[in-house]
Amino acid sequence: MEAAWNRGDFRGYMAGFKNPDVIFVSKGRFQQGWQGTLDHYVRDYGGDPARRGRLHFFDVRVELLSPDAAQLISRYRLEGGGSPQDGINTRLMRKVDGRWVIALNHVSSRDEATRTRATSATAAAFGPARRP
Repeated sequence: MEAAWNRGDFRGYMAGFKNPDVIFVSKGRFQQGWQGTLDHYVRDYGGDPARRGRLHFFDVRVELLSPDAAQLISRYRLEGGGSPQDGINTRLMRKVDGRWVIALNHVSSRDEATRTRATSATAAAFGPARRP
């Protein structure tokens, strides 16, 4: 997924999401399914590679919940563009027709003020912060 994003292939990035009815939550809003999420990425990050930035996932943790469901929690960092972004991704993965896809994606990004303070909750959950 990272590689697709970093080369500007948003359709390739979205290939890992359940189509058409992925649930995507970011900035307190729901996107409108798979196409709405793709449209959001193209509108907000498409075109100029500097605007898109470079995406990196790290501290990835996966827990199998059942034979066809898993929870994935990771940190992410999007460098470049208007301002760097980082935060946490929480994903519900479902096995559909023998293939794992993201059925629910929730992104919690940190603002600049929050980024400058270390929180004990983050340290307790993930250990010391590691930058890519």
